[in-house]
Amino acid sequence: QVQLVESGGGLVQPGGSLRLSCAVSGISFSIFRMGWYRQAPGKQRELVAGISSGGSTNYADSVKGRFTISRDNAKKMVYLQMNSLKPEDTAVYYCNSKWRGDYDYWGQGTQVTVSS
Repeated sequence: QVQLVESGGGLVQPGGSLRLSCAVSGISFSIFRMGWYRQAPGKQRELVAGISSGGSTNYADSVKGRFTISRDNAKKMVYLQMNSLKPEDTAVYYCNSKWRGDYDYWGQGTQVTVSS
């Protein structure tokens, strides 16, 4: 059974930091591309950051220079370090794993709220 379990969300003030974690089980983690997506109320889900099996990363323009995605293949974990958070970063953040377009798994999401 494939499971992706996010943690680390919460309420933070503008300018603050959070670190999201995603624990993965049930797949050959090291071969999967991992990503973090987010969905704000009334908006479509969007890609925030992705990391390939080889460690190459990509980011949405809106988070470049503020967010960092990383992975630990031995622990089957993926992380999203979020710094300099803004109110517009408020959303439910989802962990995603993909392989060859045939395998696409999602976590249940974790709420991030940036507010003073």
